[in-house]
Amino acid sequence: MPEIVHVSPPGVFRRVIDGRPLYSTLTVIKSAEGARLILAGQVSAREDGQVVGKGDMTAQIRQVCENIGRALRHAGADFKDLVRTVTYTVDVPEYFRCAGVRAEYFGSPPPPSTLLGVTRLADPDFLVEIEGEAVIPLGRLRNA
Repeated sequence: MPEIVHVSPPGVFRRVIDGRPLYSTLTVIKSAEGARLILAGQVSAREDGQVVGKGDMTAQIRQVCENIGRALRHAGADFKDLVRTVTYTVDVPEYFRCAGVRAEYFGSPPPPSTLLGVTRLADPDFLVEIEGEAVIPLGRLRNA
């Protein structure tokens, strides 16, 4: 039976209301074959909740990717371990104009990805949110 561990890495924003977190940042599913990491959607906020890059898609994509990297590294993974991502944006044409910054992090070949245009994200200042899944061998798994 797989073991499931919920983790909230330091340095990564997580919404808390009335002292209670609304979600775990990362779920780790450990099995004999390895570990599957499910990463909650990351936004352009610092750990303290301050939005980075208001009105600037490039800056927001960069902050989102920094948050993804922090969460992955906490568990012993990195961008090359991603097997799937889903990106939500409030402005698809602007996202495509700025998507080059994403390539700086995700490399080549990038993981399979879905892009969805939405009318709004959790905070009206957020322009983009990316969630992902990664797979790593158990020998690399940390903090879970």
